[in-house]
Amino acid sequence: MTSVPRSPQQIQAIQKLRELILAGEFSVGQRVSELAVVEKLDISRTPVRIALTVLENEGFLRSLPRGGYIVRQFTIQDVHHAIEIRGVLEGMAARRAAERQLSEDEIAPLRAVTGKLEKLVRMKDRKFFTEQYRELNEEFHKSLLALADSAMLRRSFAHVATLPFTSPNAFSFTVGDSDEHFENLKYGQCQHVAILDAIENGQGMRAEALVREHSLLALKILSKALSHADMRERIPGISLLEI
Repeated sequence: MTSVPRSPQQIQAIQKLRELILAGEFSVGQRVSELAVVEKLDISRTPVRIALTVLENEGFLRSLPRGGYIVRQFTIQDVHHAIEIRGVLEGMAARRAAERQLSEDEIAPLRAVTGKLEKLVRMKDRKFFTEQYRELNEEFHKSLLALADSAMLRRSFAHVATLPFTSPNAFSFTVGDSDEHFENLKYGQCQHVAILDAIENGQGMRAEALVREHSLLALKILSKALSHADMRERIPGISLLEI
């Protein structure tokens, strides 16, 4: 879908409706009418109408022939494909960045956030570590995408990353103080360092391969969470997933 300027109220409607669906406020197969959303969000009809259209394009909703929408269900295969697509897009971004012969100023943000993450992984306070890791990890991926200097890649990535379980921080639902989760995040940081090194040295194919491998970490952690009932209930959007 073509990116168009939106008012703050329209953006708010999109975000709130997406959050409601992920939280299970609208269940899979349930009819979602414009009026019901207006009442639920207490927002006027025009931004709600836009929000419904946007979430249909994102894949959360399916329009009905006689009007209204229903909430779609996702399969494990859908999640696998979406994560693979995200990896391909970010891999392209990394390759482009490596091949662009970046200036010191251009690559500085990626270096800075990688350095912050490197200091973070040495911390012993795991709760603080996981909270900060999520923020810095998001910053790393935004910086990586920016280095590709491609509006098309940014739009394509933004579309895929809105789907449940596919964003770079899709692992944030897991138990932050478990040894396994902690080691997975540390491993993710090792991959960040390798990605930065490949970009700095102009190794486009290596950078692309590393990023595609890195994207699969979210799938690994999601699969582990789905195998444990206590962790499964903590997954945002779990009600949308056919298990």
